[in-house]
Amino acid sequence: MDNLTVFTEFLLMDVTASRELQVLQGVLFLVIYLGALTGNLLTVTVIVTDSRLHSPMYFFISNVALLDLGLISVTVPTAIVNSMTGRKTISLTGCAAQIFLYTLFAEGGFALLVVMSYDRYVAICHPLHYGLIITPSLCSQATAGSWVSGLVYSAIHTGALFRLPFTKTNVIQQYFCDIPQILRISSSDVQFSEFVILALSVWLDLACFAFMFVSYVNIILTVLKTHSMEARNKAISTCTPQLAILLLLLISGSVSVLGPTAKKPSLRNLLTAVFYTTVPPFMNPIIYCLRNREINDALRRMFNRLPEISVEIFLTKTKILFIIGK
Repeated sequence: MDNLTVFTEFLLMDVTASRELQVLQGVLFLVIYLGALTGNLLTVTVIVTDSRLHSPMYFFISNVALLDLGLISVTVPTAIVNSMTGRKTISLTGCAAQIFLYTLFAEGGFALLVVMSYDRYVAICHPLHYGLIITPSLCSQATAGSWVSGLVYSAIHTGALFRLPFTKTNVIQQYFCDIPQILRISSSDVQFSEFVILALSVWLDLACFAFMFVSYVNIILTVLKTHSMEARNKAISTCTPQLAILLLLLISGSVSVLGPTAKKPSLRNLLTAVFYTTVPPFMNPIIYCLRNREINDALRRMFNRLPEISVEIFLTKTKILFIIGK
């Protein structure tokens, strides 16, 4: 043990040595981050401020937007700073924090999608009992449970990964602390315990996917039996965004888990990581806004009120200045 080096910081991937390309990479990350930030904040704002959207479904959507905002904020801002400054190191504590927060927001978002599938199942398959089943207290408990489940899973995951020191190498072939990369450079004891945790989590995730699959199959069968075209279109419009996000989650999760663990820096490795870390948080607000008529109408009302709000603010400021002047 005396001859082993215990690493307290990690070296992140550097795809190119060219400063111009590194700055360009930082600019691209910045554009993606600003787009995701704007979209998710706008989604939360319009749902909170418009009373017509104060329903369980939009309450869940606003929480998904908050989780997406946290998910992309864990890795991308650090990547922007590193690209702009040329810095390639991250401390052991910072790496553990990245993995803890990323897992928290990712698993919390997945748990919330399970809750949303049940909400749509009750709304479409048992509409007369919707108000009795999906109560405000149930919505609050289900949302809190999603956040707590992500917190517990993240704590177990991070604790297992960082319970022993790193002595093999401190080079991470990724622009952030990715779990497969940390697992690759960890000790054999950590790898064994982590594989056990991952195996159990895979079974749990498969059970959740089975629950969502059954829910949406029942929803589709109920919609097909509906004779009213208006009711059918409304049901499809409320379920399509969730199905699209679920499909996006499946694709990004498959790329993350089933993709090979890179042992040297490459553009392909960078693009793969960018896909599963930034595309879902960036695309989710677009999917909801483009496919949801009620959110589109609420956005239109909010933007139409902006001139009135500006005039009110101006008049209030003028009145305050007049009173102060007197």
